[in-house]
Amino acid sequence: MAQRVAVPDGANKKTSRVRVAVRLRPYMDNQDEKDEGPCVRGMDSQNLEIINWRNATETVKYHFDAFHGEQTTQQEVFVSSVKPILPHILNGQNASVFAYGPTGAGKTHTMMGSSDQPGVIPRAVSEVFKLVKAKDEDEGWDYSIGMSYLEIYNEKVLDLLSPSSHDLPIREDKDKNILIPGLTLTTISSFSDFDKHFVPASLNRTTASTKLNQRSSRSHAVLLIKVVRTQRALPHRQQTGKLYLIDLAGSEDNRRTGNQGIRLKESGAINLSLFTLSKVVDSLNSGTAVRVPYRDSKLTRLLQDSLGGSAHSVMITNIAPEYRYYFDTFNALNFASKSKLIVNKPFTCETVAVLPVKRAKEDHKAGGSGTEPQKKRHKDDRKTEQDGSSPSSHFYSPSEPSVMDRLVALEKLMMNCQDKDKLSMLSVAQSRKEIQELKEKQREFESKAMLFSRLAGEKSSAKQEPAFTNNSAPLQRKQSTATNAKKQQAVVQPLQVFQPLQQLAVVKKQSVCVKKEGKISDQVEPPDGKENSWESQLDTSVLEHSRQKILHILNTGSLKELKGLQQIGDKKAKLILGWREIHGHFINLEDVVKVEGMTGKRFSSFMKANILSAMGK
Repeated sequence: MAQRVAVPDGANKKTSRVRVAVRLRPYMDNQDEKDEGPCVRGMDSQNLEIINWRNATETVKYHFDAFHGEQTTQQEVFVSSVKPILPHILNGQNASVFAYGPTGAGKTHTMMGSSDQPGVIPRAVSEVFKLVKAKDEDEGWDYSIGMSYLEIYNEKVLDLLSPSSHDLPIREDKDKNILIPGLTLTTISSFSDFDKHFVPASLNRTTASTKLNQRSSRSHAVLLIKVVRTQRALPHRQQTGKLYLIDLAGSEDNRRTGNQGIRLKESGAINLSLFTLSKVVDSLNSGTAVRVPYRDSKLTRLLQDSLGGSAHSVMITNIAPEYRYYFDTFNALNFASKSKLIVNKPFTCETVAVLPVKRAKEDHKAGGSGTEPQKKRHKDDRKTEQDGSSPSSHFYSPSEPSVMDRLVALEKLMMNCQDKDKLSMLSVAQSRKEIQELKEKQREFESKAMLFSRLAGEKSSAKQEPAFTNNSAPLQRKQSTATNAKKQQAVVQPLQVFQPLQQLAVVKKQSVCVKKEGKISDQVEPPDGKENSWESQLDTSVLEHSRQKILHILNTGSLKELKGLQQIGDKKAKLILGWREIHGHFINLEDVVKVEGMTGKRFSSFMKANILSAMGK
């Protein structure tokens, strides 16, 4: 049995602010057509300034945790920004590093690097293996490392280690941890083992060429390094730390990238997820937001631990110095400035194994079959307490405290006697004899209690019996026969149906009476609901007169007169006028079915409503 506990890290702060570092890409002259020079420059290791686009003589200054200029190497970026958060993973805490910035600013180079200049991902994985190897074996912990690699392409989570997989769901467990069911988790034992899986999986990532970047990332890539350490000794504590290394796709201006077709759809999905990321940051910084929109995007759902969650987070914002990237750079710096205000609350996730307590074999032999389980004994005690309504329960309780205490004390003593020296102090025969004597006393007390309860029950029943028995019948009021003779019984005779009968069928709210010969059952509408059953109840002359009147209105009536008919609205009246102008007059009423929207069923309802309305007038 295992229970999940959250252990605060005593050596660190309970809260951790998101650290933001800005890296400036080197200036490329071949991309600057006007040769205007850089629009942004660094001032020191933490400050930079960008030209104010409203007034070229002014600059806007920014302050961050670290600023890496054009000459900064990959090693310097890793050591100053990423390396300090890696030891937290071995203590069961989460950490995340993600690169943010516009397309073509160098995010993938910062995270992946090259064979000559490895990026953050290979250096971080190598450092994790070094930290595990440096741990002293005498500490009593065993370490295991696993990796997962995925991409978010067009709002679909795809497993890069298993390219044949489909869209994977993102879930949240009861401890608010984000997980992806079905995601491949590969165990790795060395950096070469990691490189053997990572390089082929990276080739599965979706990339394409645009006007601004020859190899533009069309998806967000997420590498997960999972470190699990298990305690060798009891209670076998297990701590799980996760490292998220995220290479975000860059925001794109389709007017400059020239995206069309599939590239345009990919760009829309990327910009939408980054916009949702900006909304999440704004909600976290506001402090008054009721809901943080993590679920509005797969990216923000996956970054829920990194932004406002339980991870030590580092964001590396990549920017470009050319004027053609000015607004992208300006927006990226504003986003980075807001992100550094986010506060996370890291904690250690620990699983503790709870082992069930078992009795020793010697204790079972010593206890014998005469001992009764303690749970059953407590249940019997509850039953005796519930049955305490009898007077005997006030005199004596069969589970006397002195006897029960001696039984419990004896059982505890036997359970604690695990050593041979303690077992020699109490022989098996003596313990059986003493327990048997206690059981006999308990049975004697129970028999006495049953006798007391029986006597008390007889006394109570004797008190409730009446002093004498009356076998005579109870008094009843005699019914007078005189009154019964005068009363007449009501006899209900069955309804008799006579042979053919002439009857007048009168329609409600109508002044015209129509004669109809036939049986009474014929005047009831048949259950199958035939359409013309109501016409059979009307006189033929009246019916024909009404039909001619309706036909006359349909052929010569104006729009207002047509709308005066039942079930004819403005639209249908215009359709009738249009049909009449094209085809001429209606020869028969049934020709109305030819009008658009007038079906056979609607025509039947239309005729019934108008004929009955005409007769009512």
